[in-house]
Amino acid sequence: MPVMPEQLEERVALLEAEVARLKSKVEGDSSPKPWWEKIAGTFADNEAYDEAMQLGREYRESLSSNSQEESDD
Repeated sequence: MPVMPEQLEERVALLEAEVARLKSKVEGDSSPKPWWEKIAGTFADNEAYDEAMQLGREYRESLSSNSQEESDD
């Protein structure tokens, strides 16, 4: 079934409006603050977060102590 020029024009107009809406959303979302500043403090006084950070620290320390032991051999 052939598409009529009027239908094409209508579809193009809808697509152009949607692109303009998306562009304004993306451009309007640019805030001067970096993402990490926006979330800073999110986990303040959170025991689960503190525990996760402690476990990660212990794991990284175990990796560095293992590599030091291997280089001593």
